[in-house]
Amino acid sequence: MSGVTVREARAEDAAGIARVHVETWRAAYAGLVPDTYLVGMSEQGQALVWQRLLSSRGRESVLVAEAATANGGQLVGFGSFGRARRGTLPYKGEIYTLYVAVDWQGRGLGRRLLAGMFRAMVLGGLPDAFLWVLSSNPSRFFYEAMGGDRAAIRQETFAGTLLDETAYAWPDLAGWLASFSRTSRGS
Repeated sequence: MSGVTVREARAEDAAGIARVHVETWRAAYAGLVPDTYLVGMSEQGQALVWQRLLSSRGRESVLVAEAATANGGQLVGFGSFGRARRGTLPYKGEIYTLYVAVDWQGRGLGRRLLAGMFRAMVLGGLPDAFLWVLSSNPSRFFYEAMGGDRAAIRQETFAGTLLDETAYAWPDLAGWLASFSRTSRGS
């Protein structure tokens, strides 16, 4: 998609990431997680969380999708990734977050962000990856369309509610990227 750049996030992106984070959580998770949690989310609170994360440059990396506007740029999506946080699955990399603003969904940005994260993982020595998604979240179909294999299921308590989650895995990121490059050139 022309006019949108996928790049590494900077500390000054925290407010834009927070806006997308809160907006997409409220849209995607309504009826899936407690309403009180969603209502209690604030852009200011999330901005502080993302500011700390982006300033620390710890083990987590973040990419953003930025749309060109008359005023410069507007963040319309983001994803975070790094080494797998838990040793329960046999994959070295993990996608922690992937969100695209509601008005920008269906334009290929999720696919571009996912490809960017996979590319960075391969360059960082991570040959495979997985992610967790709420089993009742329709976004799971996106991960299936992106070639993710169902790898595990679990139950997690979140905001006092027991939720079912499904893990999707990509056991060969380099192979996925080669296929992505071929299909992207053909479109």
